[in-house]
Amino acid sequence: MAGSTFGNIFSITTWGESHGKGIGVVIDGCPAGLSLTEEDIQVYLNRRKPGQSRFTTPRKEDDTVEILSGVFDGRTTGTPISLMVRNTSQRSKDYSEIASYYRPGHADYTYDCKYGFRDYTGGGRSSGRETIGRVAAGAVAAKLLQELGITVTAYTRSIGPVQINESRFDLSEMERNAVNMPDAEAAEQAMAYLDACRTKEDSCGGVVECVVKGVPAGVGDPCFDKLSANLAKAICSIGAVKGFEIGDGFLAARSCGSENNDAFYMKEDGSVGKKTNHAGGILGGISDGSDIIFRAAFKPTPSISALQHTVNKTGEDIEVSIHGRHDPIIVPRAVVVVECMAAITVLDGLLTAMTSRVDLIKEFWGR
Repeated sequence: MAGSTFGNIFSITTWGESHGKGIGVVIDGCPAGLSLTEEDIQVYLNRRKPGQSRFTTPRKEDDTVEILSGVFDGRTTGTPISLMVRNTSQRSKDYSEIASYYRPGHADYTYDCKYGFRDYTGGGRSSGRETIGRVAAGAVAAKLLQELGITVTAYTRSIGPVQINESRFDLSEMERNAVNMPDAEAAEQAMAYLDACRTKEDSCGGVVECVVKGVPAGVGDPCFDKLSANLAKAICSIGAVKGFEIGDGFLAARSCGSENNDAFYMKEDGSVGKKTNHAGGILGGISDGSDIIFRAAFKPTPSISALQHTVNKTGEDIEVSIHGRHDPIIVPRAVVVVECMAAITVLDGLLTAMTSRVDLIKEFWGR
């Protein structure tokens, strides 16, 4: 299936369907010698697995990862790393009815148009379970970035109309609420709003914000392989993302140049710094050494119990109510997916940047 591979040097290919035997990823281009265990990856997968709160699908999966290749004696070998998570809680009969019609907001219609038929059990490749492969690969990328002093942190910025307050920002609070918000008061308001949506048999969207710290200046390539462009592709490839912005993003369109430009200054250590970061850490598609900050807008979960209008495959207008096990909101579980796709993109950019200057190549090869 075309479109299942991402990255140039650190390359990932995800595979599997929601109701197949398993889901996984093959990572190519990971350097040899990185300490890596299944526990390193499991920590990330545990953050996205279902059934952890009343705001996620009740589908019960352990999402236990298995390393099939590319690791020997706890270290990467430099050869392809194959990771697999077995599906253990499929209930395909829940989806037998939808084989005959197109669910509003889903990929049913477009998959039929492209392929002539589709896997209707759980959405097949369009299911949110496809992100298991992304998260597993992102865990490996994040571990390598940590070796370079680079961190990637994502969190829920808003759910529906509820947004975090910067004055109450506390990253540790994410671990204490079910919506991954770094603001205890906003989290309580968001959960009340979600409960109201569930009562109405409806769903809700939101925004995930991500901050990447420690990326040196000079990562990213001009024109088509800008770091910003590759981040946009990576994040917009997540199924439910409908919007993306870096730095001030769409706010920049309402600003003047005198407001939007980031003034440079010399730091005490002799390096160049910026007094502000409206650009979000990227200028001309290349990292400028500041924190990289971006946001992703997620649409509401399309599977809702409320009555909806659609058509069936025989061309009739019908009304449907979607049943089965679904998330009333995607955002809390998507936080780690955003984090992992950012880690994969930044790592791939760093590895690519190693070949951009002759002096760097000479330094590496000791010439």
